Amino acid sequence: MPYKFKSRATADLIMLDASARKLLTIVGKDADGPGIITAMQIPGALAALEQAVVEEEARRAAAGETQDDADGTQGDEDDAAPAGAADGVSLRQRTAPFIDMLKRSAAEGRDVTW
Repeated sequence: MPYKFKSRATADLIMLDASARKLLTIVGKDADGPGIITAMQIPGALAALEQAVVEEEARRAAAGETQDDADGTQGDEDDAAPAGAADGVSLRQRTAPFIDMLKRSAAEGRDVTW
């Protein structure tokens, strides 16, 4: 089931279930049913998303160094890769539209709902 994020500051953002649930978990929101990130909660949500992106990029960099050092052991490391790494789409790419929506909503003092 796709999620539709809405804000009066931006156009609607439609996101597939797995990606939306991951982002909502990162910002500390319940992904079951409708919800809201209030304008006052947006700075905390942005900080949590940005921290998660930094952590994922550090894990990817470490995994890349390990794979370069280990000849032919890539299969074992793929099992431990973070979600989304297998298809090559980083968390930074997945969060970009949502972060943009949150920033625009915060600038106008608007809530984001789903």
